[in-house]
Amino acid sequence: MGQGHGWEGAVLKLLRAKDFVFTVTGAEDVTPQYRRVHLKDGGMLAVTGVHPTMWVRLWFDNAGKPHQRAYTLVDADPEAGTFSLEFALHEGCASDWARAAQPGDTIEATVHGTDFAHPDPAPSHVFAIADTASLPALNSLLGPGLRAGDGVVRGRAGRPALPDGRGPARRTDPAQARRRAHLVTQVKEALPDLLKGTDEPYVWIACDTATTRALTSYVRKELGLPKQRVNALGYWRP
Repeated sequence: MGQGHGWEGAVLKLLRAKDFVFTVTGAEDVTPQYRRVHLKDGGMLAVTGVHPTMWVRLWFDNAGKPHQRAYTLVDADPEAGTFSLEFALHEGCASDWARAAQPGDTIEATVHGTDFAHPDPAPSHVFAIADTASLPALNSLLGPGLRAGDGVVRGRAGRPALPDGRGPARRTDPAQARRRAHLVTQVKEALPDLLKGTDEPYVWIACDTATTRALTSYVRKELGLPKQRVNALGYWRP
């Protein structure tokens, strides 16, 4: 399949990425701007297993050219070979595909670079910082039965390990820019006090690239956390 995915697919094949074909079994609109698509895994989970924040690259047709976008697995069931993906709906070929997805539709996918390393030593507290694009990853990090909204989430280490819809929100919306700035302000106001009295804190950051960089710099340089106690990933570019 990599040959049909352009240079990105060719590079992934050289890196020994694994290709699969997923089949749609159903879909539901969580909100008018958020759609959950249910899929059969094409044998993937039997090969890869599943871990917190696990994600896959889907391949879409974009005016005749291959286009890939990464999404986090939601409610993965290795025994049944099923999972769901969540799409923040906006303009673009990935959202168009999700809107039209019907049972029996198929889509090609590639798995690479999705490893999750558990902190060592185990943290006494986990502080997770996320935006809407990374809500599926945050929910998988928190574990079954727990769900979160935007902002700072305090979680006790020892809760069940959790699994992004990494489709970005509408990037040109001024309201999104205000929300990103507000999130940074919230973290800077709340996190110092939250860290007090924690002997092995761990900070997990998954926002847009600019916000992630700003918060990672703040946590590392101003709050003094060592790099092995911070996991940061920019999910999209505003």
